[in-house]
Amino acid sequence: MTDAPWLLVGLGNPGSKYQHTRHNVGVMALEQMGTHLSFSAKKKFQSRIAETSIQGKKVIFLLPDTYMNESGIAVAAAVLFYKVPLDQIVVVHDEIDLDFATLRLKIGGGDNGHNGLRNIRLKLGSGEFVRVRVGVSRPSGFVDPADYVLSNFTKTEASALPEVFDRVEKAITTLLAEGLETAQSRFNQ
Repeated sequence: MTDAPWLLVGLGNPGSKYQHTRHNVGVMALEQMGTHLSFSAKKKFQSRIAETSIQGKKVIFLLPDTYMNESGIAVAAAVLFYKVPLDQIVVVHDEIDLDFATLRLKIGGGDNGHNGLRNIRLKLGSGEFVRVRVGVSRPSGFVDPADYVLSNFTKTEASALPEVFDRVEKAITTLLAEGLETAQSRFNQ
């Protein structure tokens, strides 16, 4: 067992223009979780970062202030500084191949066209980290997926997000307390 902390990464883009977009669901989920834990973030590694304890484990929240396609810069800097093993990195991100509000936890895999995941894999030299995939659905018709993920949630979707983020928090807490397999069996729908 390692004394290294867990690193929770919420992916998104900086700035008010992107604050409520589908691509920022990772940041939004961890911001809500951070509010429940009542801590404040400081600036480090081109990110907002906060240290806390969950289930008796040291946890670092990392919300990169870089754009999505440069998320790996912040993640790699934090991993190097805190000596975080790959299997203790948890990246929360949007997933268009899952229906809205669906969660899936997994370790490793490809990036499926997700520029944030691609850059993290590139900077870490591996994709063998835990992902909490939050479904935002695939666009209908001829909408470009890149434009779709940069659009805001509908009012109906936005009203459902707090409950989705509660499930993300419970899934992460279960992961930390009981391991990936237990979290997958409870939260993968």
